[in-house]
Amino acid sequence: MKNTQKHSKLETLNLSVQLKKYFGFDTFKGDQEAIIRNVLAGKDTFVLMPTGGGKSLCYQLPALLMEGTAIVISPLIALMKNQVDAIRMVSEDDGIAHFINSSLSKSDIDRVKDDIRSGHTKLLYVAPESLTKEENIEFLRSVNISFYAVDEAHCISEWGHDFRPEYRKIRPIVQNIGVAPIIALTATATDKVRGDIMKNLGITNATEFKSSFNRPNLYYAIRAKTKEVDKDIVRFIRQHSGKSGIIYCLSRKKVEELAEFLQVNKINAKPYHAGMDAQQRNETQDDFIMERIDVIVATIAFGMGIDKPDVRFVIHYDIPKSLEGYYQETGRAGRDGGEGLCITFYTRKDLQKLEKFMEGKPLSEQDIGRQLLQETAAYAESSVCRRKTLLHYFGENYEPDNCGNCDNCLHPHERIEAAPQLVKALRVIRDIRENFKVNHVVDVLVGRSTEEVLAHMHNTLPSFGIGDDRPPRFWNAVIRQAMLAGYLHKEVENYGLIKLTPEGLDFMKNPRSFTIIEDHDFSEADYETVTTAALDETLLALLKDLRRSIGRRLNKAPYLIFQDSTLEDMATMYPVTEEEMASVQGVSEGKAKRFGKEFCELIARYCEENEIERPDNLRVRSSAKDNKSKLKVMIIQKIDLKVMLEDIADSCGLEFDELLDEMEGIVYSGLKLNVDYYIQEIMDEDHMLDIYEYFEDADTDDLEEALTELGADYTEEEVRLVRIKFYSEMAN
Repeated sequence: MKNTQKHSKLETLNLSVQLKKYFGFDTFKGDQEAIIRNVLAGKDTFVLMPTGGGKSLCYQLPALLMEGTAIVISPLIALMKNQVDAIRMVSEDDGIAHFINSSLSKSDIDRVKDDIRSGHTKLLYVAPESLTKEENIEFLRSVNISFYAVDEAHCISEWGHDFRPEYRKIRPIVQNIGVAPIIALTATATDKVRGDIMKNLGITNATEFKSSFNRPNLYYAIRAKTKEVDKDIVRFIRQHSGKSGIIYCLSRKKVEELAEFLQVNKINAKPYHAGMDAQQRNETQDDFIMERIDVIVATIAFGMGIDKPDVRFVIHYDIPKSLEGYYQETGRAGRDGGEGLCITFYTRKDLQKLEKFMEGKPLSEQDIGRQLLQETAAYAESSVCRRKTLLHYFGENYEPDNCGNCDNCLHPHERIEAAPQLVKALRVIRDIRENFKVNHVVDVLVGRSTEEVLAHMHNTLPSFGIGDDRPPRFWNAVIRQAMLAGYLHKEVENYGLIKLTPEGLDFMKNPRSFTIIEDHDFSEADYETVTTAALDETLLALLKDLRRSIGRRLNKAPYLIFQDSTLEDMATMYPVTEEEMASVQGVSEGKAKRFGKEFCELIARYCEENEIERPDNLRVRSSAKDNKSKLKVMIIQKIDLKVMLEDIADSCGLEFDELLDEMEGIVYSGLKLNVDYYIQEIMDEDHMLDIYEYFEDADTDDLEEALTELGADYTEEEVRLVRIKFYSEMAN
């Protein structure tokens, strides 16, 4: 009876007054008030609310108003510290909020427990790992617990983007400590993940609150990831000088490299990843929040629960592993409703790397991981409104076809009629009994006899190959956009099987207009070629003329002076000093000294005659100390010692073709490599001389042209090796 009266009294509170008293806000956002009343009533609660929607307040305010201590289960130490600091700001008593985790000493933990026993502490943040410790369970049994809040609850599900096995132990531990109401909160969850969370926490009857996933102020864009991506990022940041931003990389190594590259280019940036010690991470996080640095380069270990409202851009250096992760990470931009630019660099090579990382994991985990990756790739390659695609993934229908705030909507592609093609796709899905994923459907459509197609004898179906007049990329676009239109449904919980909807069945019988936008083509050429939007074609022609005249003077092929890509860089960056010339791709200090003066004089004269103001933000410095430089030094040293190239590749953690890329970069920049010892091992002298003589007479060093001209007797690897030898001897 007492408990019921207690809840009844809380339910009649004027929450607006309490909100103003504790947090200084006049009004609640969205469902906040309804959620808080549900918690105060002692009911289990499930909250699905986008990043920036105010999830934390949904458990912080009730914890301050209720008797006892709320246990907040949180996945990251950095998140806990940030939340505790924020709560202490609203109270005169620092004991109002605490955390217990591995960063505390025994005496620190004893002080925390004293505050809890005295009744001062309203919120106790714990990691799931800390919650499992017997001494903590024993202590919490003696505590009056108001409720449990499970933050970042998607960590419970294998289908969530941050799966943490420890989260699956929460319910049994709650049973062990003492049952109290549970509020589960997450910013990203598909229907499958939502079901997993409630089932695993034992709150299947919880009141659900689901806010819209739409963040109208966020601008979404996907860019092709070229070899110039680091420079592209520097240019982007300079265009948004002084603004706060986060750059996410998948590997710690890339975080360190990119942070150093930004620092060399006078951008106030620091790295953040789990390999750094706790003090370093805390200092970096504080520097970012206190605006002592502008940019943080991080792995996904950074950002969960970071309440910095004015992050103006979030850049993904690598494609995220899932759309849940992408949504949560981009959601850290523009939390104050202001500008939020979300830029992702995409190449299919990154997808292949991510798939390779999955090898060795349990098969079920690999299946889930691949499906999540496919969803991300589909989003990246689609030409449809990014917002529409993203919200559809989370089960929300976004009606407009053009949101006006993504790359696809601001630069729309032409729509084409695809009703006949949709009928073909629907027919194939029906013929294979709606029991296969997108890739299999496409294989049957284009007539591809894969192992799976043959195993199910789908090559004998009348519909096998009925779409062989179009490439797979086209059929992927048809199927994805048919899902958006409601003609098809993907069963996520059943590993992505494609099913016909009633509307799809009706379309087969009564076809009508169905238009699609073809996907972006992220083929090899797209991301191998350097994108030079600001390329000065007139200057480029003059630079090529100068290169040609120097070649004639020295009796060398022009491409041995500087490669085309190097001249393109000059025609973008306008270097006019030897120092600036040395920062151009493919120009070593030696080449800058040898040829730089003539090229710099031409560029300076051209800028003066044409009144060109050289843009500072296009001159990007390379770090002489970065890891790439260290790698090059290591390769040069090992080749000097005549170590076999396969062994060099292994010791440097490179594939063989990646090692050749590095070696080409070394000789193109003007340094010598003596690879005779290796060439003599793998090919006879006549074979080598044929290739060498080809390059002596050729007008270009283009690999494709060389392979075509030389014929099938010469492998790509052989041609590249001899080209490296030729460059070393003739150009350097």
